[in-house]
Amino acid sequence: MNKLIINNLSKTYPNGVKALNNVSIEIENGMFGLLGPNGAGKSSLMRTLATLQEADSGVATLNDIDIFNQPEELRKVLGYLPQEFGVYPRITAEQLLDHMAILKGITNSKERKQLVNYLLDKVNLYEKRKKNVKSFSGGMKQRVGIAQALIGNPKLIIVDEPTAGLDPGERNRFYNLLAEVGKEVIVILSTHIVDDVHELCTKMAIMDAGRIVYQGTPQNAIDELDGKVFQRFVTREELEIFANNYAIISNKMVGGQPFIHVLSETNPENGFELVKPNLEDVFFSKINKSNVLV
Repeated sequence: MNKLIINNLSKTYPNGVKALNNVSIEIENGMFGLLGPNGAGKSSLMRTLATLQEADSGVATLNDIDIFNQPEELRKVLGYLPQEFGVYPRITAEQLLDHMAILKGITNSKERKQLVNYLLDKVNLYEKRKKNVKSFSGGMKQRVGIAQALIGNPKLIIVDEPTAGLDPGERNRFYNLLAEVGKEVIVILSTHIVDDVHELCTKMAIMDAGRIVYQGTPQNAIDELDGKVFQRFVTREELEIFANNYAIISNKMVGGQPFIHVLSETNPENGFELVKPNLEDVFFSKINKSNVLV
């Protein structure tokens, strides 16, 4: 069993932005979702754990590796798929993975070829191995990204906003691949897409303004809101009035009309009806934003 322990991690950038504010999390094998809006500090945390930047203070360990004092040891057991997985022009999937395997220290050419073929088969790209990666769809590029992240039997895999821009079919294939990978290692899925976490993760944290505002399971977070979420249609003109009188946690357009969810300990009546909460309700309630469009 692998264990990642993060204690009191803080990071402030030169422009004064406090990207990480006393972050503490413990993560074990499996899929762990890090959910938060854009600018919450998720990528800063991922980059810090991937040893791409240093924290101002705090400690992080993976098993017996002190991540900040032993970055080279961490990189040996790290798989990382960044938000923007850039690829070399005019290089095939086979060549790309071979190059990444060399960088990971796999010097035996026969061993490397077997590994590359195995990984390409695992991500269902073996038949495309001779094609230039630049010609691949977004989903195929992400699968190459996961393949390179699996080189070297990693104990920790970090994927940052992996499904942004993927169509539903590609997202489902990516979900299945990540779920399989996450059986034996720690996989941290950093995303602002609620469905990613709901579909894949047994444990999660919600991040906002550099802080962890929730840790636990998606289902426990949903259960906490049971009996407290109410919904109704409103007119555009009524939105501001309702925002001033109720704790609106989400607002979306349904059939061209605003449809709001509010958080309340008791039934607010006034046309509201009780609804079963979902992870989106949890997300908006935890980051304390009304998301009202006026």
